[in-house]
Amino acid sequence: MWIELKNYQERAIFKLKNQVNDLIESDGNKICIFKAPTGSGKTLMMAEFLMRLVDSRIDGKKFAFIWLAVNKLHDQSRNSLKKYYENQGLGLRCSYYEDLEDRMIKQNEILFLNWASINKKDNIYIRANERDNNLTSIINRTKEAGREIILIIDESHRNAETEISKDLIQEISPKITIEVSATPQLKGVFNGVEVELKDVKEEGMIKKEIVINPDFENYKLDKKLADKTADELVVEAGLKKRLELAKKYKEEGSDVNPLMLIQIPDAKKGLIDKKDSVIKLLSKYGITTENGKLAIYLSDKDNKVNLENIEKNENEVEVMIFKQAIAVGWDCPRAAILVLFREWKSIVFSIQTIGRIMRMPEWHHYKDPAINLGYVYTSLSDIGIAEDIAKEYIAPFVSHRRDELYKAVDLTSYHSKRFREETRLSSDFVPEFFKATEELKLKSRISLKHTLVDTKLIASGRIDDVDKETKSIDKRGTFDLPKNDVELQNAFDLFSRENLNPFAAELRSIKRINDSIYRFFAKTFEMDEDHWTEIQAIVLAEENRQAFIDVINRAKELYLEKVGKGKHEIIQNEELWNVPDSINYNINFKKKDYKKSIIDPYYAKTSGDSTMSIFEEDSDVEVAFIDYLEKAKQVKWWFKNGKADATYFAIPYIENGNKKSFYVDFIVALNNGKIGLFDTKGGVFAQTAKERAEGLQTYIKDQNRTGKKLFGGIVVKDKSSWRVNSKEKYFYDQNNLKDWEFLDLN
Repeated sequence: MWIELKNYQERAIFKLKNQVNDLIESDGNKICIFKAPTGSGKTLMMAEFLMRLVDSRIDGKKFAFIWLAVNKLHDQSRNSLKKYYENQGLGLRCSYYEDLEDRMIKQNEILFLNWASINKKDNIYIRANERDNNLTSIINRTKEAGREIILIIDESHRNAETEISKDLIQEISPKITIEVSATPQLKGVFNGVEVELKDVKEEGMIKKEIVINPDFENYKLDKKLADKTADELVVEAGLKKRLELAKKYKEEGSDVNPLMLIQIPDAKKGLIDKKDSVIKLLSKYGITTENGKLAIYLSDKDNKVNLENIEKNENEVEVMIFKQAIAVGWDCPRAAILVLFREWKSIVFSIQTIGRIMRMPEWHHYKDPAINLGYVYTSLSDIGIAEDIAKEYIAPFVSHRRDELYKAVDLTSYHSKRFREETRLSSDFVPEFFKATEELKLKSRISLKHTLVDTKLIASGRIDDVDKETKSIDKRGTFDLPKNDVELQNAFDLFSRENLNPFAAELRSIKRINDSIYRFFAKTFEMDEDHWTEIQAIVLAEENRQAFIDVINRAKELYLEKVGKGKHEIIQNEELWNVPDSINYNINFKKKDYKKSIIDPYYAKTSGDSTMSIFEEDSDVEVAFIDYLEKAKQVKWWFKNGKADATYFAIPYIENGNKKSFYVDFIVALNNGKIGLFDTKGGVFAQTAKERAEGLQTYIKDQNRTGKKLFGGIVVKDKSSWRVNSKEKYFYDQNNLKDWEFLDLN
């Protein structure tokens, strides 16, 4: 079984492969940046990219790879890639220095090295020795064997710009250097691929936001418990949240046991070790190392307790204590809560700090929005946020829906259906394959009793004149040798590969066809994986081969139709839309004092160059419209909508024959129960709003047939008055607004 890549991962791998292939053809040594956020699956994408880079090359180029990483991260990366390639049944050889054969890096082999092992001149890998087995000699032999060296610098922000590192890169002199990091350091590089944080969020790989001390502003301290310390308060809040999340996971049908992390500072002379006081505190809540609910991950050997399988989603450990020196790249996606104490005095949040609780445990978001957030509880009075993508990710502000004013609006909302790249087969191919088997009656066309699948060898061949060109040689016949299991598998993979056109001949798509065939036999003839060799022989048999080719070709046609439609398909949400219970905001937002905003307090986005937010900066016309709504007597409440994400309200409309989703600016509730849907426009934007305006009127008309009381349209400000267009056919002329009604909500 293989991992299903996310859409953004497929796109990034495709771009990276093209970028590197272009650089390989250019003169000189080149650098390529691969920038991807923490939690996006950088190692997975690199593993798949390298496999595709070397697969079925027609230019005759041969590659050897060196993978450099910090601390023990090279071990983690090597183990991850090795496991990934073993699961694929193909791939590159993953080696340490001592694994190298013939004192060189073989074709399609990756040498994993730790920076510390090669950044000193007297190191065993660097210094000259009698066996001529140092790194320089190994690199020279590898190049002499006709292989291009590609250097991968993992987590490069820690190494790549140091003078020692530059010297090493120059010594290795790779054809291509690929810098892999969330925060690249190599300067003056114009080649690269970037994975956007918003794409990683949208596909559920990482949490939507990190919130800090949520609802602490409303915390009421029981006077009877006034002796409770700030540290106790944050631990208690974190444990309470952990229990709440555990319950929510169960309601989602998930076995994930959320993990709370407590990060403690280094011990100081003359002071009680924070570890001891935290262990004592946790024991009050029934969390100890003895009952398996507490794990400890500190640097000294005696302080690594209950860590085995801690990364497993269902593991029983509920809390883990660790220090800052936790291994780079440590990955435990079920970690959801981080507790920090005031002994830090201050802390700067960077993507590395929050990386501990960013990942989603099952690679998707859940229906309950609370599970899609990470939580930080801290007794610090202030926190800084580093100038990296963390500033877009940490949401220290939270607003809540004013439920005393709110009555459910239950609106039908829509979202865009994501689609797969058309260059490869996704899991959507499998149902189309089954449709094709039914349509072409595959079961009745094939025979389980078949001729032998064999390899034909020349029997008694003869060449009379070696200088004479000939299309065939004289032979008495052929010798038929039955294919063994390995040969059958290779022939089966080749069969799938030959029938992939127009899709790229990549391993993932080959395996997708194989898997579809296996599933057909499992469903139709109850032949499981113990019968795969037998299945391969049935498919490859001369009398069955064409039937499977026909089904594959028809399945590809059905798949392309489905993928093509999916590009512009707008899907109705399963659940009716309501104003969110709460919304989190990052530091790019500023609180505004509005009385009728149903979300309280209201935060407006400040100016900046960020493209990652689901909100845009309030425009002048939007600010003016909010002022109007605040004063309007009929308005009970208003809600400023987001621009994307299923959390926010969208209606369908058609533009250039394609269905799209339209996020209306404002949802407004009146005292009489009516709901207004308004989109503010000004100048040229009002002229280009025709399709969205007409889509909005169609939506309002359709919903009102079901008993809703909706109204609204495009609104513009004209000569100090607000005008609204509610016509089925939209027309805008700034000099002639006679068909536009005056909006009166007073």
